[in-house]
Amino acid sequence: MATVRLSFSPAPVHVRTARLVGVAVARRAGVDEALLDEVRLAIGEACTRAVALHRQYGLTDLVTVEMSDSGSYTVRVIDHAPIEASIGLTKLPPDELAAESLTEDDLTTGVGFALLAGFVDDLQVRPVEDGPGTEVRMVWPVARR
Repeated sequence: MATVRLSFSPAPVHVRTARLVGVAVARRAGVDEALLDEVRLAIGEACTRAVALHRQYGLTDLVTVEMSDSGSYTVRVIDHAPIEASIGLTKLPPDELAAESLTEDDLTTGVGFALLAGFVDDLQVRPVEDGPGTEVRMVWPVARR
C-alpha cells in the first residue's frame, strides 16, 4: 500500500499540479486508462472547490490531497472552511448547522457535487473529524497486475 500526500496553499495555480500528481498516482496504482480523464476531472473539481472555499473565507490553511492504492485508488481532498460554507447552508441558524444534525444529502448538494457524482461512482463527503472543514473522498477500482 502506498500513500501520497500533497498539501498546497489555496491558490488556483496549484490545482493543476494536484490533477497531474493524482493521475500519475492513479496510473501507477492500476486504474484503467479509460478512467483517467474522470480521475483528472474529479480531482480538479474537488481541489477547485476547496481552494474557492479557502479564498472566500480568507483561510491560509493548506488544502490537503491524499492518494492511496490499498485495494482501490482512493483520493481524499480536505478543506478547512466552516462546514456551513462547505455545504452552502450559510442562511441557516447556527444551532441547525451542528455537524451532528447534517445528513449525507446535506453534504452532497450543489453544482460541484453534481459534477463530482458524474465522475465518481464511489463518492463520500463528510465533515472533517478534528476541526472545521470537509473531506471529499473518491474511489476508483484498480486492476492488479
